[in-house]
Amino acid sequence: MTDIRIPTPNGEIDAILETPEGDGPWPSIVVLHDINGSTPDLRRITKNVASNGYVALAPDLYSRGRIRCIARVLTNLATRRGRAVEEVMAARDYVQALPYTTPSVGVAGFCMGGGFVMITATKGFDAAAPFYGAMPGPYGDHFEGSCPVVASLATRDPFVPRGEPRLRKALDAHDIEHDIKTYDAGHSFANQLPMQPLMRIAGFGYSPEAEAHAWQRVYTFFAEHLRDDNRLQEAT
Repeated sequence: MTDIRIPTPNGEIDAILETPEGDGPWPSIVVLHDINGSTPDLRRITKNVASNGYVALAPDLYSRGRIRCIARVLTNLATRRGRAVEEVMAARDYVQALPYTTPSVGVAGFCMGGGFVMITATKGFDAAAPFYGAMPGPYGDHFEGSCPVVASLATRDPFVPRGEPRLRKALDAHDIEHDIKTYDAGHSFANQLPMQPLMRIAGFGYSPEAEAHAWQRVYTFFAEHLRDDNRLQEAT
């Protein structure tokens, strides 16, 4: 694992880069953190992504200071534009240009990061995996031109009401390929965060069973859309 700085239209930001063992080139996944920022759990997730044969790049959207950035990033989430969106796209461009990656890039994220996954699914990624993604406002025609989406939601999630029917309806409206599943779990079921007993009371909580099943679906879906033989040959 490497802590790096990547260029963006707004200056350099911190990021975590993790690569698989062996010889590339490999497809890539941009991993977007939740509201907690770049945590040990995010490093655990990037290692998991790399161990499954993908280059993982996790940009830190709070690189300019946590307190300073949280309000701005949440505003960008609500408006679906701004510096944070630009930084996600810069992360995609950076990882795509690495000499050991293929042209195929997916995006995965959690809670707030899942919201940015949904926002940027229409901006040139090849597949998108929001985990309990929260994208404020009506979906409307947002997903016109979206890449395929594999979404993982939770029944006991106070932040994403009617998550599955809303997302399914929006994707169906534009004939976007998708795999959506809602788990009998709470918000953040795929994140190992501190204070788990208190989090479960509030409708949060890690579920190893739900996390494992969700990632299995994600990797199956991403293999179909990111491991295209023709694109791989072009990269080599």
